[in-house]
Amino acid sequence: MGFVNEVVPQGEALAAAKRWAAQILECSPMAIRASKQSVYKSLDEPTLAAAMHTTYPAVRANLNSEDYIEGPKAFSEKRRPEWRNR
Repeated sequence: MGFVNEVVPQGEALAAAKRWAAQILECSPMAIRASKQSVYKSLDEPTLAAAMHTTYPAVRANLNSEDYIEGPKAFSEKRRPEWRNR
């Protein structure tokens, strides 16, 4: 399920965490918010199946956002996305 993304030698955890944080910050703020909400709110669901079939408000907002269109468009145009957080 991707809970462990990287195993690093002792003493390198902070550098690895900073690398992962930098990569996350390249994403749309709305997508980050939707991901966080999905993870946290899904913990209240009784089963994984129930969590996967629940639509969370931040996910719905992201799917209807300009950023949702901007990401694939920027990728196809081989440029960095310009997130508008709307």
